[in-house]
Amino acid sequence: MNKNALYNRSLPQNESMRYHSCMDRAPALLLDSSLDPCPVRAALVWGSGIPGCPATEKTPAFLQDLLDRVQAGTQIVSAERKAAVRNMLRHGSFKPAGRNKPASEYLLAAAGDGFPLVNGPVDVNNAVSLQWGYPASIFDATLSGRDLLLRRGVTGERYVFNASGQTIELEDLLCVCRKVDGAWVPCGNPVKDSMATKTSPATTQVVAVICAPVEEPPGDLRDAAGRFASLLASHCGATQTGFEMSLG
Repeated sequence: MNKNALYNRSLPQNESMRYHSCMDRAPALLLDSSLDPCPVRAALVWGSGIPGCPATEKTPAFLQDLLDRVQAGTQIVSAERKAAVRNMLRHGSFKPAGRNKPASEYLLAAAGDGFPLVNGPVDVNNAVSLQWGYPASIFDATLSGRDLLLRRGVTGERYVFNASGQTIELEDLLCVCRKVDGAWVPCGNPVKDSMATKTSPATTQVVAVICAPVEEPPGDLRDAAGRFASLLASHCGATQTGFEMSLG
């Protein structure tokens, strides 16, 4: 089997057909041949027909429930899963600690106080990441394109990740890349995503990537991706949603 085609549709056939009728074809996530052995099992999630992404003014119920559980002292992510996610990212010169800890750990810490509220799709992304403990990245599909690649960053690669202009060094870090002038350019990773493809109030279609350690139960990632797609429809108003999972 071609390693660049490791994805099987996980939604009912009619859901897939509705997506194709609108978008011509579903998005695709390719795995670079350098990821061998591959440490990650990934899910690609998408939604289109979103009527806009205004800033969130009030914590949505699905997220508030999670925050209440964390603040009540409930352990929603095991220490074993947190360790497995860090091990998934540990490679070469990249160390997943401090400012480079997985985004899922940042969200878990923020759940106690000061959890970020952004807009519908980003809030969904963060809620899923918080609940399952897997880092997730979400992009405006108009900016990222529908074809993405997962590879490691190389020496000298970096991008701006916030409005203040701060950058993150990408060497040896798992990166989600988009096609720019024929080249694969990083736009996201399990720590911080690029400003270049972030959502805005005008966003109408999104793609997201959830990364889970390859040794984790695939059913957990499937549940996370399914919940993500469901919330894009019910909370964000997406008219077409779907997800695909790597065979791992």
